[in-house]
Formats: sequence, structure tokens, C-alpha cells
Amino acid sequence: MKKVKLWDLITLQLNNFIKISKISLVLVYLVILAGSLVRMTGSGMGCPDWPKCFGYYIPPSEESELIFKANHDYKSNQMIILDSEKLYTAKSDFRSTNKINLNNWILYEKHNYVTYNPIHTWIEFINRLIGAVAGIFTILMLLMSLKYWKENKNITLISLLVVLGMGFQAWLGKLVVDSNLAPYKITVHMLMALVIVGLIIYLIYTLKEREYFGSDKKIKYLIIFSITLTLIQVITGTQVREFIDIQYELSKNKDLWLESPDFYFYFHRTFSLLVFFINAYLFYYAFKKSYNLKTISLISLVIFLEILLGIIMYYGDFPIFSQPLHLFLATILFGYQFYWSLFFIKNTNDLQIKNNS
Repeated sequence: MKKVKLWDLITLQLNNFIKISKISLVLVYLVILAGSLVRMTGSGMGCPDWPKCFGYYIPPSEESELIFKANHDYKSNQMIILDSEKLYTAKSDFRSTNKINLNNWILYEKHNYVTYNPIHTWIEFINRLIGAVAGIFTILMLLMSLKYWKENKNITLISLLVVLGMGFQAWLGKLVVDSNLAPYKITVHMLMALVIVGLIIYLIYTLKEREYFGSDKKIKYLIIFSITLTLIQVITGTQVREFIDIQYELSKNKDLWLESPDFYFYFHRTFSLLVFFINAYLFYYAFKKSYNLKTISLISLVIFLEILLGIIMYYGDFPIFSQPLHLFLATILFGYQFYWSLFFIKNTNDLQIKNNS
């Protein structure tokens, strides 16, 4: 029987940990994409309660399932729509009689949502389902990280932060639903997702043999500045999205949505030029110094696609899927920028790369 060295076992487990981390990262990005689809389709209230949907683990597929049924076993917190006007929640488990007894029900008053839309309901449910799967994988990532507590405590501590971040996201998701989609809470929800993305990327990067491009302070500050610009664009972009949502409620005619844009729209559009020029200079500087050209090329491509999508949305009256794709690409951009910045952070395990300056 072949003897297995301790180092080989550690390397195998480490590789598995990296794989789980990568899967977690992909799932978090899928949650972000699903969330942007929820926003685009107006499905945020597709499930009026949380964590269940109309009081069910598997949401109803037809409105008839939410109509009161005689001689039916209802579970606590399951909902019915009464007279297409009011939403009621079961106080406790009970079996209904031939006629509805409102003493068994509580009027749902957290918001005035009573419309059932199966498409909205299932889009929101799938969004939550992906979030739950992502949460499970981050917990698995944390459990696997415990093996490296003695070698590198930061691996476990950062994994714990990821799990806590996912828990915070779940709690914040409930607040978003209860607040009837308050804009500022949606923005915080988005920013927290980027924090989680950054933490997982850091874990993946720090566990591999890394390149260190030297203490080039100029490019360090430029990268930090470019990441800051991206975050500002994400924040103002959510405000622009809120403005479009309001315009949609006022009129379904897309031609009227941008007749009188607000401050955030002009700021977001103009600010994109600064983002472009700063990153264009970064590309030139990195190309000159041979600093991880693959990553900076991908960053440049994403920025180009972002600006192109912005132009298409403005002149093309917001084609379907253009808005969620625009937001999703912004989060991809942040991920690449953050990953690239790590090449300029010194670590004892880094592989020193001499620049040509």
C-alpha cells in the first residue's frame, strides 16, 4: 500500500477548499444576477413574506391555490387572498369548515400587496433558492477551513466572515421585503454582496502561489481609486434604477422615462467617463510594466461592455435584460479589480516578480 505523505493530504484538502470557494463565488454571483432579474421584472414582492412564500416552502403556481378552501388543513402562517383585495395569514394550524372564520386568520398589514403573479413569485423564489444553496456552500467552506486553523487562522476567520455576511444578507433580504423594497436597503443589500465577493476572492487568491509585483505605490493608489469609482457607480446606478422604477409606475411608455432625468442619472452617465479614462490609463501603465496583462485586459473589456450597454439602454429604450446585465457586469468588474489589486499586496508566500522599471 502506497504511503501518503502528510503534505500531500494537506495539499489535497487545500485544493478541495479552493474548489468549494470557487463554487461559492459562482453561486454568490448567480444570486446577484438573480437579484437583478428580480428588480428588472418587479418581482421583489412576488413572495410577500420571508423566508417562506405565501407561507409555503414551495410557492403556489396558481392563484386558485391561495383561495380559501373548505375542509382544508391549513398550517400556521399560510396565506389566502380574500375577495382579491386582502391578504390573510393563518394564526395557527387548523382545519377549515364550510365557511371562512376570520377568527382563525390575521389580516396581513406589513404592506398592501395582494396581487398574485406566478412569474413574479417564481422568479423571487428561485432567487431565494439560489441564495440558500450559496449559503450552504459557504458553510461547507467554513467547515473545511477549520483544518487550517493551526497553519493559517486567517483562512478560517475570513470564511467565518463570509458565512456571517451571508446570514446578514438573508436578514437584510427579510427587511427589504418587509419594507416594501425600500431603495436604500436594496443599495446596502447590493454593497454587502460585493463585500462577500471580495472576501471569497481574497481566500481563493491567498491560498495559491502568488505573484507580487513590487511596491509600486502609483499603481496601488490608482487601483484603489478605480475600485472606489466602481463602487460609486454601483451606488448611483441603484438610484438611477429607482428613478426608472418610479417612471415606470407613472407611465408604461418608455419614451417618457427619461424626459426629465434626475441628478443621479446625469451624475452616473458623466461619472462613467472618469471611470473609463482612469482605467484606460491603468491599462496603459500596466501594459508598460507587464503587470498581469490578462486581468487588466478583462477589466478593460468589461468596462467597454458596461459603457456600450449604457448607451444601448439610453438610446434603445431599455431593451429586455439590458438592466440586469448592466448591474451584473458592474459586479464582475469589481471582482476583477479587487483580484488585480491583490497582486500588489505583499505576503510572505508571494513569488517576487521584478518589474522592468
